[in-house]
Amino acid sequence: MNGPRKGIDRPLAWLALFTTAGTLICCALPIALVTLGLGSAVAALTSNLPILITLSRHKTWVFAISGVMLAIAWWVTSRNRQCPADPELRILCEKAARWNRRLLILGMAVWSIGFAAAYLALPVVRWLEG
Repeated sequence: MNGPRKGIDRPLAWLALFTTAGTLICCALPIALVTLGLGSAVAALTSNLPILITLSRHKTWVFAISGVMLAIAWWVTSRNRQCPADPELRILCEKAARWNRRLLILGMAVWSIGFAAAYLALPVVRWLEG
């Protein structure tokens, strides 16, 4: 495994996951709650956590930043995957690489769900009603 990459994969994967969680919080969560008939829960959430309103107002930036973080995490994770020759270190390296890929896939799934809820749900509903 090359030196600089060794210590950056996991933090980058976690950072990408947490930035994509913002996409769910700002967009998918309120839509899901309202769809389930829990509009009062959304009102309570936004009154207790005004940051949700700010995130919703700036959802383009939220999605752009989290998308860039995902792209960077994917680039770092998909680079040269050489692990050390030592068997014990190789096992640890491969295990860490598997977890990094899992976190990245989870982050991409979260981002995709948030994107669909924020940008695709309303046009699709309007098209179906149309």
